[in-house]
Formats: sequence, C-alpha cells, structure tokens
Amino acid sequence: MTATPTAAELDAADPLAPLRDAFHLPGELYLVGNSLGALPKSGPEYITTEFERWATLGVEGHFTGELAWQDYHTLVTDQLARLVGAGHDEVVAMNGLTVNLHLLMISFYRPTPERHKVLIEAHAFPSDHFAAESQIRQRGFDPAESLITLAPRSGEETLRGDDILSAIAAHGDELALIMLPGVQYYTGQVMPMAAITRAGHAAGAVVGFDLAHAIGNIELDLHEWNVDFAAWCSYKYLNSGPGGVAGAYVHRRHVADPSLPKLLGWWGTNTSTRFEMTTEFDAIPTVESWQLSNAPVLAMAALRASLDLFDEAGGIAALRAKSERQIGFFDRRLTEVLGDRVINITPTALEERGCQFALRVAAGDGKRVYEELEAARVLCDWREPDVIRVAPVPLYNSFADIERFIEILDGIVQ
Repeated sequence: MTATPTAAELDAADPLAPLRDAFHLPGELYLVGNSLGALPKSGPEYITTEFERWATLGVEGHFTGELAWQDYHTLVTDQLARLVGAGHDEVVAMNGLTVNLHLLMISFYRPTPERHKVLIEAHAFPSDHFAAESQIRQRGFDPAESLITLAPRSGEETLRGDDILSAIAAHGDELALIMLPGVQYYTGQVMPMAAITRAGHAAGAVVGFDLAHAIGNIELDLHEWNVDFAAWCSYKYLNSGPGGVAGAYVHRRHVADPSLPKLLGWWGTNTSTRFEMTTEFDAIPTVESWQLSNAPVLAMAALRASLDLFDEAGGIAALRAKSERQIGFFDRRLTEVLGDRVINITPTALEERGCQFALRVAAGDGKRVYEELEAARVLCDWREPDVIRVAPVPLYNSFADIERFIEILDGIVQ
C-alpha cells in the first residue's frame, strides 16, 4: 500500500512553493487571504516607482513612458482578463466593488411593469443586498415585491443548483435581473455560473455575478459562459491591499450598445479626443466607457505587483491545481485529527468549492475557538453566527501551514 504523503513531502514536490517567499506573511499562520490577501514583497517597490515618477516628472507623469498614468489602468487589463476568462475589451480595473455593481446595475437592471424582479441569495453579502434594494427603489419599485431572495432548503447550508434553476424558471416572466456571487462568502460554495446564465437568458433575464471571492480563487470563463456583467474587488485573493482598486466585466455584445443607460464620466470618452475638452460624449468602444475617473495609480501599482506573481505562477489553472491538492490534504487531515468535532459546511465536490473552508465547531463554542486561534496568532476570520473561515491560498500557503493549523485547532477544541 502506498503511504499517504506528508505535508513536508507535498511541499517538497510543489513547483509553486518558492512563491511563498514573495510575500510578507503576518502572524504564526496567515490563512485569511479570503478577507485580505498578503502583501507581495514587490508591492512597495512598484508603489515607490510611482512616487519617484511623481517627484521627478510631476504632471508630465500622466503622459511619459510605459507607465504613463493616463493609461495606467490598461497595464492590468490583460492579466485580469485571463483571470476571469474574458477579452481585452471586456475588462477594466476601476473604482470599488459596490460602486461597480451600482454602475452596472444602472445599465443592466431595466425594469418594466411586467418584468421588474431581481433574484439574489437570501444570505447575500450585505453590500450586494443593499445595492439591489436601492436600485429597485431608484426605479420606483418596492423591494418587498421586486426582490426575490433564494435560501437553502431547511436543514441545509448551501443552495442546490437545481433549486436555483427552478427559481429562475418559476419567476421567469417577471425576472429582470439575476445577481448572485461566484463564490458564496460564508460557505465558500461555488455557484454553477454557466448553468445559471443559460437559465437566466432562457427566462429573458440579464445575469451578473459578484466575483469578490471567485477571482484569483477558481477558474472562470465569463465570455464563453455568456455572462452579461460581473464585478469584483482585488484585496482578497488578488492581494492589492486594503481598499484596493476593483474591476468590472461586460460581455462584448453589450459594450457598444448605445441603448444601454450608463453614468458618464470624462474617462469613458474617446482617448484621442478626451483632451479637446468637448462636452459631447464619445464612448470608448470597450468596457472602459463605464469609467468615470482616471486610475488611482498608487493603489493600482500594488495590484500590478500581485498580478505579476500570478503570471509567474503560470496563471490560475496552475494555482487551482495546487489548491485542489491542498483541499484534499486539508479534508483528509481535518477528518483524521478532528473527526466530527469540527464540521466543514463547504460543499465536498471540488467543482463546488474554492480554497475557503467554512468550519463549524460541533460543541457550539466556535467563537471561543476562534478567539483562541487569534490569541495564538493564527489569522483566520469569524463570520456570524457560527463559522470560522480558513483559506489556504495556493500563492503563498504551504501544506505545512495546513498541518500546523490542524494541530493547533485540535489542541484548542480539546
């Protein structure tokens, strides 16, 4: 019988293991990249470069060299497009996540008296729920009638794919918009995005996704899935730092549609005539036409540092392959060491989960366990009412990190 490999053996065989040294990792163990990614050691260098360009070039930095600030956002476009499975013209880095959701809902939530309902999940991240409610009110409808919230079945933790599709079909004639997460923030469940998009379109609805917990975590193929729009933050798995610049995707078939309403800003107009200072909006023929303002260069420099490491890793496919090995190792050691004392409510099937584990302490004292983990400088996070979220991130977490976490958790639970 072949011996089960140890953490040390798995780390020794891991081609991505050297990337760990490219990050600053706080605490005894850093397993909270699902909330705030670790700092790439190259990040300060990228930011310092822009400080130096500002110091020496001043305003001329907007137009000088390959790092010219006027087009700085384009330096990350192709990298982001690869991570979400989209074309160069379909992706832009801009704003914050909730701002982008609002901008995109202005374009894609177009209710009529007959078709006005928005489908979200009952346990949506609060910002998503607030955004949907406020957009409904802005259009003169009542969320009590127009907002559909989809919950798991009684006694279950996650949404069944068939139930999502059944809800779409049931509300089809009244459904204007479906807006769901790519990965659910609490349970770590990966939604069946391709199937949801097909069902939504068959019902006559527009389909968008919040990819905050999906980008940089799982493989995405937004263009081929025919997703209408998506938005994401970059401070979780993309390691851009607190409040880092977010991103948006719009499918190519919508990009040049002049009938779509949108909020307009100077940075969305034709780059060749922008500085002629005319007041006639001439939309850039890409998703960049949704831009309002020029790029936050210092914040975007930090994002560049991280995205370059994704390229060094060989892209999301290579990282996902490692993540799946880590998931299997974590599952095995959790069962072997903790048994039924700690329950993982994240789905078991690989296609339904990313790198996050949502752990519930069977004895019901999860908050105490979390606080003792925190006191031991094991950095994970707590989400009410009773889940400890732990995320071994393949860019910088090792198999040894997982083994050590299981050992510490075992001691605390006992």
